[in-house]
Order: sequence, then C-alpha cells, then structure tokens
Amino acid sequence: MGKDVHESGSASAVYGLGFIGALIYFISTAATFWAGVLGVLKAIVWPAFLVFGALKHLGL
Repeated sequence: MGKDVHESGSASAVYGLGFIGALIYFISTAATFWAGVLGVLKAIVWPAFLVFGALKHLGL
C-alpha cells in the first residue's frame, strides 16, 4: 500500500515569509508589551486578515 504524499513547500514558504513580515510590522507598531503579544498572535493568523480585507474591499 502506498501513501499519498502532498507536498506544499512553496505555500509554506509564502506563509513563513508573510509571518515574519507581519511579526515585524505588528511588533514595531506596538506601544506596550501586551500590544506586542497581541501582535505575535495577529502575525500567526495574518492570512485571515488578508482575506477579510480583500472581501471587505470587494464589498462581499
């Protein structure tokens, strides 16, 4: 029996680079320690912010 392996290296690379960029942005704009902690959490879910903004811009 063979295993189905689906690799998504390029998608992981894009998410990783986006995570680093979002992390730098959110931490650099944080005024307090807890805002920095919130920035780390936001950086983890940055694709959700991207999709939400795109749908909001499109008026959907």
